[in-house]
Amino acid sequence: MKPVIALVGRPNVGKSTLFNRLTKSRDAIVADFAGLTRDRHYGNGRLGAREYIVIDTGGFEPTAESGIYREMAKQTRQAVAEADVVVFVVDARGGLSAQDHDIAGYLRRLGKPVVLAANKAEGMHEGQQLVEFYELGLGEVHAVSAAHGQGVRSLLDLALAELKLPDIEDEESAEDDQVIKLAVAGRPNVGKSTLINTWLGEERLVAFDMPGTTRDAITVPFERDGQRFELIDTAGLRRKGKVFEAIEKFSVVKTLQAIESSNVVLLLLDATQGVTDQDAHIAGYILESGRAVVIAVNKWDAVDEYQRELVQRSIETRLPFLRFANIYNISAIKRQGLGPLWTAIIQARQAAMCKMSTPVLTRLLQEAVQFQAPKRSGMFRPKLRYAHQGGMNPPVIVVHGNSLEHVTDAYKRYLEGRFRKAFDLVGTPLRVEMKTAKNPYADKESD
Repeated sequence: MKPVIALVGRPNVGKSTLFNRLTKSRDAIVADFAGLTRDRHYGNGRLGAREYIVIDTGGFEPTAESGIYREMAKQTRQAVAEADVVVFVVDARGGLSAQDHDIAGYLRRLGKPVVLAANKAEGMHEGQQLVEFYELGLGEVHAVSAAHGQGVRSLLDLALAELKLPDIEDEESAEDDQVIKLAVAGRPNVGKSTLINTWLGEERLVAFDMPGTTRDAITVPFERDGQRFELIDTAGLRRKGKVFEAIEKFSVVKTLQAIESSNVVLLLLDATQGVTDQDAHIAGYILESGRAVVIAVNKWDAVDEYQRELVQRSIETRLPFLRFANIYNISAIKRQGLGPLWTAIIQARQAAMCKMSTPVLTRLLQEAVQFQAPKRSGMFRPKLRYAHQGGMNPPVIVVHGNSLEHVTDAYKRYLEGRFRKAFDLVGTPLRVEMKTAKNPYADKESD
């Protein structure tokens, strides 16, 4: 799974700027006043072949007892609970504050790996001006400038080194192609744990009060009709005690990690509530990750005919990008409709790993063009010559030809439909990429 890095610190020390630098994006809003970030903000980053998740947090006041600052502190505690390593950001120019001491005390009590970053340190001499931050008792102080990118790479190296992660090659070789990793994803209280317990025939996931980080995924081995599965429950960790008493049950980062590490995702919806914004966000991330997906509408026995029609309509209007997925109506608690799910899950996995030969793809492409040619763009009409498979999980089909930059999205969807029907690709995203041949006379014409 991807390691998780949480950025923590008091307001206006540059956490969002560092977040944008680590994710190579501008997803976090940055302005020169305190308290701008209030909720947790998640982003993906990459260092070489190593991918990671970064969590940006609002200004942290551990002792806040009321108002918006109490809610911001709650969000930060959740981010720290989800993280594998914490980057504690302080202001090198503003100096040490009492609030920094409070945050440092909180982090020391957790015992989680912490890297101390003194931001806004451009042009400063590390030895004398940063010595006061050693009072925090968190070890070495690392001078960085998030705005200018100075020291950020070495800071990231240190943060990941704290985790003692296995090599990428070792992780890949450890995967077993015979085991289907199935993530059960959905909103809180939609019935994910109930469904897994029903499959297992035991109360395996009633509570999970064991200490640990988000990397300790709730993974349960399971076998059905000779096919081995790993069931991944994405319910948030339920932690008790003084430190985590206010932590919300739903963990966003746990869901993201489970989806990333799975082969197939079972998206569980609640028939009593229809498709919510949170359902749509989770579905969008599944599609973005390229994972095979099966949709199950739980609590189907608890709604009347009118509500069932509303649910079906909301799926059509709010999840149109998952039209390729099979939809099943179930009741986890009453064990109704669960049998067909396994067939759909195996079918989705097979579709995601489908192998397509170049001659067959090229023939299908030529037949599609003969049936409906792409639209002319000015003087040019795109010429689609041949196709080959560019990848699996999800399947990628690369089409070669001339002037393919003029192929419309509608025509790509038309080709996708033809390929899907020919190879029976149900339950998996399919990506069609266009690759235009280079004009050998382009350079000569410009001379």
